[in-house]
Amino acid sequence: MKKYFFLLFVSLNTILVSQTIQNGNYSTVGYIKEDGTVQNQNYSTIGYIKKDGTVQNQNYSTIGYIKNDGTVQNQNYSTIGYIKEDGTVQNQHYSTIGYIKKDGAIQNQNYSTIGYYKGVDKKWAAAAAFFFFYRLN
Repeated sequence: MKKYFFLLFVSLNTILVSQTIQNGNYSTVGYIKEDGTVQNQNYSTIGYIKKDGTVQNQNYSTIGYIKNDGTVQNQNYSTIGYIKEDGTVQNQHYSTIGYIKKDGAIQNQNYSTIGYYKGVDKKWAAAAAFFFFYRLN
């Protein structure tokens, strides 16, 4: 019985420490830790999403910003997209390029599921999609 509690504790601890990002085939492509560290499937750090919305690469160079209003900007503060409250992701010309669904699905503009997120703020999932895993921009 102690073994089961230990495994449950380890599983819960892993869930709380990082959230898995998967591709459309449910294969793990990366993780977002609760502190905003973004890792690839091999647990190598590939970037950071700061609580203030700054997105950095693995060398701490700023590569973009996610603003509170959902505006996504590159490192030069040029708008490259928008994340709407309903999860619609648009490019800088307001054309829909994807969706971040409440059920955890990440879809392209044709509603094909290209990935999944769980337990991560919608804006962080979109930041991961824009800058690291799916290249929505």
